[in-house]
Amino acid sequence: MTNKVWFITGSSKGFGRVWAEAALARGDRVAATARDARTLSDLVEKYGDHVAAIKLDVTDKKSVETAIAEARKRFGRLDVVINNAGYGHFGAVEEVSEQEARDQIETNLFGALWVTQAALPIMRAQRSGHIIQVSSIGGVNAFPSLGLYHASKWALEGFSQALSLEVAEFGVHVTLVEPGGFSTDWSGPSAKVSKAIAAYEPARAAMAERRKRSVAGDPEATGPAMLAIVDAAEPPLRVFFGDGGLPMIKQEYANRIALWEKWDHVSDMAQGANKNRKA
Repeated sequence: MTNKVWFITGSSKGFGRVWAEAALARGDRVAATARDARTLSDLVEKYGDHVAAIKLDVTDKKSVETAIAEARKRFGRLDVVINNAGYGHFGAVEEVSEQEARDQIETNLFGALWVTQAALPIMRAQRSGHIIQVSSIGGVNAFPSLGLYHASKWALEGFSQALSLEVAEFGVHVTLVEPGGFSTDWSGPSAKVSKAIAAYEPARAAMAERRKRSVAGDPEATGPAMLAIVDAAEPPLRVFFGDGGLPMIKQEYANRIALWEKWDHVSDMAQGANKNRKA
């Protein structure tokens, strides 16, 4: 389908802005959302009525429902919904306060859930649509000092995989985009940081050194990649953005399998008297 209608959360900067520009530049229409709709004024000036600039706080379920309804009223349909709004919270698990933990989950997980739930009735009625969840390399692996961020993205991965099976019969696709390190402000101005506990300084230092050794990708390069995904006849459930994800996850899964095999005798032990009943 040409002239798709997109709904993108977190469109004021970073990936959301890149993808909105990529869609608009080829003639698609975009409901671009941000906490402050004024940050989208340049898109409206450049692309006119192909853009609906909508104020949206994804943690406010009523606001989400209103924004989705406004986008449908403006453009008549929804073809691509991208749950991009989110941020990284840095802090060892012990360091994260209750409010910090709740805020991270509210934005990264529940925000995506509310948008997904609001969009699905429209897509089911259309018998078509594509929901794209912006996960992370941190949605399939975990590193020190990002525990609650990982929790939000692993949960997003879980409900989205289940969702993909639930909506396939309606012609609705689900894709989890898993970026590696890119030169956005995810770990800069957009990040939040817990009050440090000195005991975790070595782990923090090791992570800082790891980030220094990594090469950040160019967010602009993800525009064509996103277009390739939304234009695919059979889009993937999962796809990495950046070249570091696949080698990393191959090693991580090899390590997991080796560990499960090493402790399989305990798995059999836990089966107890029923272990001989295995099919």
